Amino acid sequence: MNPYLPPLAGGLLIGLSAAMLLLLNGRIAGISGLVAGLGRPGSARWLADAAFVLGLILGPPAFALLAGHWPEMRIAAGLPALAFAGLLVGFGTRLGSGCTSGHGVCGLARLSPRSITAVLVFLATGMLTVAALRVLA
Repeated sequence: MNPYLPPLAGGLLIGLSAAMLLLLNGRIAGISGLVAGLGRPGSARWLADAAFVLGLILGPPAFALLAGHWPEMRIAAGLPALAFAGLLVGFGTRLGSGCTSGHGVCGLARLSPRSITAVLVFLATGMLTVAALRVLA
């Protein structure tokens, strides 16, 4: 299999699902907002949010079924570092009024100034973090 096909297919599916959610439900496909919506059962958007998140969860098994193997992942950090990183990401999504998927995929496509600023901050912070960790290592 061509090594570029799975990422290309994944990108197309992300774009298609984000566009469909926006066109059919008027919602931005920001994962933090969708997951937060799952905490409010009974709301009109709960079923759509649950279907979208379920689609994300079923993505790797669908890949394994189509490709004949599970997606390759290599996580070098330990559980405490991952938990701390998760807390930082959660804090950042609240502080930035959205996550990388909402700002990066949907916000940039809509040329939202707030999303452009957020993505620039995400990228700069990521680059500074990698540089700092390489110096410390």
